[in-house]
Amino acid sequence: MMASLNIRDLSPDLGFGSRVEGLNWDNIRDEALRADLQALFVDRGVIVFEGMEPSSQMQVELSTVFGPLKDHPTRNVPRADPDLAEGVIDMHYIPETERTHDHGLVETNGRKVVSFLPWHFDHTYNDELNYAGVLRAVAQAPVGGRTGFADGIDIYRKMDPEILRKIENLSAIYTLDVRLTQMRFGRYFNTFGDTERDAANTQESTIFPRAIHPMVWTRPTGEKVAHFCGFSAVGIEGHEDPEGEALFEEALQEMYRHIDPYWHEWKPTDMLIWDNLRVLHAVEGCDPQYERRMHRTTIRGDYGLGRFEDGKKIGEVKREVAPLALPA
Repeated sequence: MMASLNIRDLSPDLGFGSRVEGLNWDNIRDEALRADLQALFVDRGVIVFEGMEPSSQMQVELSTVFGPLKDHPTRNVPRADPDLAEGVIDMHYIPETERTHDHGLVETNGRKVVSFLPWHFDHTYNDELNYAGVLRAVAQAPVGGRTGFADGIDIYRKMDPEILRKIENLSAIYTLDVRLTQMRFGRYFNTFGDTERDAANTQESTIFPRAIHPMVWTRPTGEKVAHFCGFSAVGIEGHEDPEGEALFEEALQEMYRHIDPYWHEWKPTDMLIWDNLRVLHAVEGCDPQYERRMHRTTIRGDYGLGRFEDGKKIGEVKREVAPLALPA
């Protein structure tokens, strides 16, 4: 069945990622084809599906090829289509008619932008990660707004062995406070104050338990993955001291030196899936005058290595902290 699809490498210069054309309602439910796509994803880590029907129904169907959907933890986050079982998250930036402040803006590469996110993996603040995410662009800025992806396997292979030796058996600590103004490690941008939505998470983050994830982990297929980020991080477990902070910053800067990214320029008929257990991603941001709207689904499937610091599980935490305004 894969012969019915046009499959090619994402880029001749990268060792990860594929492009797929020809997937549609006529073949997407074929079980043999779905199994082949699952194997391709395990191998390549990122797949850009081109020429897709731009609908929430197709996005959900594509997502289920790779596993069961995982709904967002709170009903307060906007859904694109509430009638769909697990919902498609609607991440929508609408330009302000008359902007009188710089709150929520980020300065990077000499430009002030919105919708910026530094290199990270999703759900750092949870004990359980998600397997993958699927994105499509509903409204894309004419300039900027690209999404970047970097392979943790490739990063690990290129990093200084001496630094890897220091962090190989260490874990990073992350919190629910995902405000960029509070990001302590690996900053390569300037901030100008929080938005109301950013500030809404502050109270929950003070009582939400800290999550712990290994800085390096080994996939079932044998490859080692560099899997840490400065986003929402507070340091290294057991080394919350100047020496540990210096090591974490050193490791992040070494990681940045070896990120060889793919930056995706969105088309309305693109859908893109990435492996959250392997691939870091980022958003470069766009001019505040432009609308940007992304729809996203999340695919369940944890690697089983994360935990909360106090031993609690997410179900216990959600009962104690409600509603939980987690970012998408």
